[in-house]
Amino acid sequence: MLRKDSFDSRGGEAGSMHTTSATAPAATAPAARRLPLLDVLRGVAILGTLGTNIWIFAAAAGEAAPLLGGAGAATDDTVIGAVFELLANGKFLSMLTLLFGVGLAIQFRSGERRGRRWPGRYHWRALFLFAEGTIHFVLVFAWDVLMGYAVTAIVVAWLLTRSVRVQHAVMWIQLALHLAIIGLITAAMFSLDPAEQSDPEIEALYASGSWIEQVQFRLDNALAFRMEPIIAFPFLMFLFLLGVRLFRAGAFGDEAHGRRMRRRMGMWGLGIGLPLNLAVMAGPDPLFFVERYVAAPIVMLGFLGLTGILVDRLRRGPVMAALESLGRTALSGYVLQNLLASAICYGWGLGLAARYGSNPWFVAGLWLAISVVLLVGSRLWLRRFSTGPVELLQRSILR
Repeated sequence: MLRKDSFDSRGGEAGSMHTTSATAPAATAPAARRLPLLDVLRGVAILGTLGTNIWIFAAAAGEAAPLLGGAGAATDDTVIGAVFELLANGKFLSMLTLLFGVGLAIQFRSGERRGRRWPGRYHWRALFLFAEGTIHFVLVFAWDVLMGYAVTAIVVAWLLTRSVRVQHAVMWIQLALHLAIIGLITAAMFSLDPAEQSDPEIEALYASGSWIEQVQFRLDNALAFRMEPIIAFPFLMFLFLLGVRLFRAGAFGDEAHGRRMRRRMGMWGLGIGLPLNLAVMAGPDPLFFVERYVAAPIVMLGFLGLTGILVDRLRRGPVMAALESLGRTALSGYVLQNLLASAICYGWGLGLAARYGSNPWFVAGLWLAISVVLLVGSRLWLRRFSTGPVELLQRSILR
């Protein structure tokens, strides 16, 4: 029950999407160079994550909506909601998670080339990310992902000191455990009444309550809000390790081998994932967890491959440059998008969700407006600074 009483691109943060190439042999490694694809992918993942979270901000019950809305509370029942659910729900959370694993693999390889002991001081980075996530959870957004990433990063950082065989075994064991958990949850949902609930007191909290009252509400219900990263820990482990494996296989390099891998991921991920996702969406509501945590990661691999194909074939224009900039400031962009959405939707800010949140055009327009702010803002910011403000703060403190 809910209680009502009361991404530095060069390894700055734990699990960051470090984007330098690591395809040359360690003994003869040239000067590190950026991999633009990884920056673009991070930018896409940030905007895609907002495409799911924006429906939470616009809901009458705000952050509590996923806990009150039964099994199928991703968007709404309109055509626009269905499009957002098909394209965004779970896909970009999976992509962001996988890219954190890629960043961890790059930092490990960088430390290995420099002869540094691993994980060494990396755990301090992960602990700092956990602190950042805790602050973000308490003050801004109840469904923060950074805390879960930090804990996963600590475990995977240690696993990188084990053999590749051990890493692969752990990866597949975690996938099997994850599928078993989702199967049990889905079976339980079929035996329960998934009907949507309403709570006027919680709705009033988000429509007209103060910021302090919302902070207190998150603290009072911290366990319920933190249940997702706890239950999904095997899922996070699998995607982190999959990111490590794909990076080591050259999936993000600009060589012919990497391009072939991306084409295969695009073909198989979309060819299998989209029909599966559509079939699950058309099924009963309790299949929501299968959609978000089983079908969505397959579609994510297709999106990853498709983005890679576009980056390989298209000239670098303003849109790609803006996505690249957002990817270089991913951690700041993630925090800022939640701050903006909170201030626009909740009662302590403009309170627009209470007026227009039931209109899917408002939700879609809000996603687009915040996305434009993030893309333009990151471009302007990087004209003067090397990385995002949150990343700069993290660097200065860790230094």
